[in-house]
Amino acid sequence: MNSALLIITLFLLVALLVAIRAKKGRKMSLEQWTVGGRGFGTLFVFLLLAGENYTTFTFLGASGYTYGKGAPAFYILGYGCLAFIMSYWMLPAVWKYAKKHKLLSFSDFFASKYKSPSLGIVVSIVAVLGLNSLLMIQLKGLGIIVSETSYGLISPNLAMWIGVLAMIVYVSISGIHGSASIAAIKDVIILGIAIFLGIYLPIHFYGGFETMFQAIDAARPGFLTLPAKEQSISWYLSTILVVGLGYWMYPHSFQATYSAKSAKSLRKNAIIMPLYQILIVLIFFVGFAAILQVPDLEGTDADLALLRVVKETFNPWFVGIVGGTGLLTALVPGSMILLNASTLLAKNVYQVVAPAATETQVTTVAKSLVPVFALMSLYFVFQGGNFIVELSIFASSILTQLFPAFIFSLMKKPFVTKQGAFAGIISGAIFLAYFTITKTKLGMIFPDWPSLITDINIGFIALILNAFVLVMVSLITRREVETSNVTSD
Repeated sequence: MNSALLIITLFLLVALLVAIRAKKGRKMSLEQWTVGGRGFGTLFVFLLLAGENYTTFTFLGASGYTYGKGAPAFYILGYGCLAFIMSYWMLPAVWKYAKKHKLLSFSDFFASKYKSPSLGIVVSIVAVLGLNSLLMIQLKGLGIIVSETSYGLISPNLAMWIGVLAMIVYVSISGIHGSASIAAIKDVIILGIAIFLGIYLPIHFYGGFETMFQAIDAARPGFLTLPAKEQSISWYLSTILVVGLGYWMYPHSFQATYSAKSAKSLRKNAIIMPLYQILIVLIFFVGFAAILQVPDLEGTDADLALLRVVKETFNPWFVGIVGGTGLLTALVPGSMILLNASTLLAKNVYQVVAPAATETQVTTVAKSLVPVFALMSLYFVFQGGNFIVELSIFASSILTQLFPAFIFSLMKKPFVTKQGAFAGIISGAIFLAYFTITKTKLGMIFPDWPSLITDINIGFIALILNAFVLVMVSLITRREVETSNVTSD
């Protein structure tokens, strides 16, 4: 066992111990298990949401996208800031409503707002498919990080098995408390690593930030600007809007807001979170620094940029710290995904089908679903799961289509009906399904149109269609209900 693997193992054991001990002194009712008894203050809410947002994507995706794509990667900064600013007004309203109506799951909100358990079931099924996609991404990232930083001593498959078993254990025992406890450790370490790598590598290899970008521009002209076609300015702006508006429609992020002690905690969190984007900027610098130092990473191998440049630059003990931190970036969001998926299925599917079920029975079902969902996701990762992956990624895209129904429900006098919500979500989903399955692009349908239009993110167009259908169907069905009420009077 080399020093890197020893340190990674130590990270895992400490995280597991801390997560299990988080249950101490608490009786794990369903509310305590899923939303921490709604008792998390500003610090824990911040750490929990940061723990979900800064995942293996921070290590692999952000640096890899910068390495492979250049300037288009900056959309990540835009959508994050947009989502955090919106949360200042949105999330306190969600928290107040959730507390008043004792909501515990993501789908509870839609089912309650629209007084439709059926809508809750539909949202749950779509959400679980999306969560499966997200968990698979975390598991794959975990396998890559541990295998790379252990210098191949641990295979990706074995790393994923160990990670899944660890998550199953502490999620079943401590619920959201375990995730929040690990997030507190992880965020401190990842911030330190990001600051160090983001500053050290550009100076070490290039002598500074300005000279680094000058060297990249000289070697790859145009790489630091948005291209004229495909990922152009219209793609950039529309993608920021699509991802930013749909940011809180991911169940594990949405449900985490229920755990706050007060609406004030969420407002304070909204003020702090945009500053955390500095971490993403520093990870970008690592990706840029790697371009000329490890130049042979093609295709999906670009995601290895951070790990490869770290391995070539530092001693194994530091590589182990990076690997251990990467492990934590998978465990925190992965455990929250497990928690949310099991809660959705137990609360919004099982309890709807079996309305006489007690809270204890629902809690038992939720906990028993944790290993089922975890092992199912792991199975699809091992099998390749091309069909289910495509289906899950599509479902993940559909989650953004829940935004119009969500945002209209926050109005003081909401006019959207459950029929309108259904119609909007379905129309957006069908539109996305066509373009996703056929791999059609606007430029293929309208070849003579300027790229400023055809490069617009198809998800943004789906959102506009969704909102239009939602409003029109709601106006029609509301008028029918009012007419029916007048007639009956």
